[in-house]
Amino acid sequence: MTTTARHEELAERVEAAVLATSGVRSLYRAGSLISNLVGTSAVALGINRSDEPLVAVRISGDDAQVEASLGIEYSAGAVDTLREVRAVVERTLTADGLALADIVLTIAYVHPREASSD
Repeated sequence: MTTTARHEELAERVEAAVLATSGVRSLYRAGSLISNLVGTSAVALGINRSDEPLVAVRISGDDAQVEASLGIEYSAGAVDTLREVRAVVERTLTADGLALADIVLTIAYVHPREASSD
């Protein structure tokens, strides 16, 4: 398996684990507005794929850095949800023999009470 394929496969597993976390309802593409605009342009030009994982995972040796932007339920406590997401990400990486060196989690959206599943 190539390094790029390993990163993508790991990012997909991290993404699935984060989405399965209680309180997390959706994921948004990680990164700044500028990096997302550049990424969207690259997809439009056919340079990048549109189905790349929404969670960014960077691996350096045995360490990994993860970045994710979350949409959470209105009724979910933000701090508790972020703690659980961090724990889920760390377990996923540990299962792959990696240590969590850094994590950036952003709550990008809180779904309104009317749209929450609770």
